[in-house]
Amino acid sequence: MDEAATILIVDDEPFNVDYLEQELEDLACQTVSAPNGREALDQIAAKAPDLILLDIMMPEMDGFQVLAHLKADEAWRDIPVIVISALDDISSVVRGIEMGAEDYLPKPFDPVLLKARVGACLEKKRLRDREVLYLRRINEELDWAWQIQSGFLPDALPEIPGWQFAATLKPSRETSGDFYDLIPLPDGRLGVLVADVSDKGMGAALFMVLSRTLIRTYAAQHPAQPGPVLQATNQRILMDIHTDQFVTVFYGVLDPAMGTLTYCNAGHNPPYLFSTRSDDALQALRRTGMPLGILEDVKWEQKAVQLAHGDTLILYSDGITEAQNAQQEFFGEQRLLEVAQANLGRPAQEVQDALMAQVHQFMGAAPQFDDITVAVVVRE
Repeated sequence: MDEAATILIVDDEPFNVDYLEQELEDLACQTVSAPNGREALDQIAAKAPDLILLDIMMPEMDGFQVLAHLKADEAWRDIPVIVISALDDISSVVRGIEMGAEDYLPKPFDPVLLKARVGACLEKKRLRDREVLYLRRINEELDWAWQIQSGFLPDALPEIPGWQFAATLKPSRETSGDFYDLIPLPDGRLGVLVADVSDKGMGAALFMVLSRTLIRTYAAQHPAQPGPVLQATNQRILMDIHTDQFVTVFYGVLDPAMGTLTYCNAGHNPPYLFSTRSDDALQALRRTGMPLGILEDVKWEQKAVQLAHGDTLILYSDGITEAQNAQQEFFGEQRLLEVAQANLGRPAQEVQDALMAQVHQFMGAAPQFDDITVAVVVRE
């Protein structure tokens, strides 16, 4: 049950205050009063009223000054205000409404009009309070959802002699449809994964958790073969999920001892391998099949590349290449390649930081529309 509303009456005429208090008793409201604007601000700070009946003409600080203080303060600006003014002073009423007052009451007071306008303002205040509470709870739940979801990302990056790893994910909303993983596998192998679920929001976040869990599960069953991992994951997704969502995946199995990466690219943006070898300085690890979650009984071609000493592999989601600036230009693959080439030979973390810094500099004040994921693998 809602608590009784508190109404602050601000008027320098005691008769007006007494009259309003008596009339408002029928609305089961609590009333407090202030004879001038300065005391009104003190009462607002102390009582946080649900509604303010504010006389315009007062000594020391008039109603306009009180309104200006209220609307300038984030804690008070949503308290509804009904300005009180003489019937023939319509210019003051208009100014009060323009400054943010909800409504007005003319003097002399009409009891029916008084109760109708006060009741309407209080009802709007109750609805607004409920909306604020609802949104606060939603935001708390989304924060909690991200805490749970981010727990599915690796707690620490692997430490393998002769290799360096860096990875980051910046969601565009409270939760993410992107994910990455570095999966320890038998015989010293390492699963390298970057993926992007279609769409955004909570549905994409749930799909992300399912996809990540399935890939990890089947990676343990097929530790050296990414193709069967994606095939089994795809079949399970289609069995369990009946929506139009899908997920693009790059999944590779790295053999650190040999320097080989066996991979499948399920409709994902092509990672780039920057090599120290002049005859093959740049390789794009392009798609070898469609995204997961679209069709049954499909397979993904496996390919392999060699990472020599000094090579750098950059994996990313389309949140990088499709990042936009204020002119709605895309960051694009060319800028990604230029940043990467300018930072070759540096540690993996520095390569990642340089790329993220350039993306943010390019975006400027423009909003982030998509999740951004980057992973970097360097063979020392």
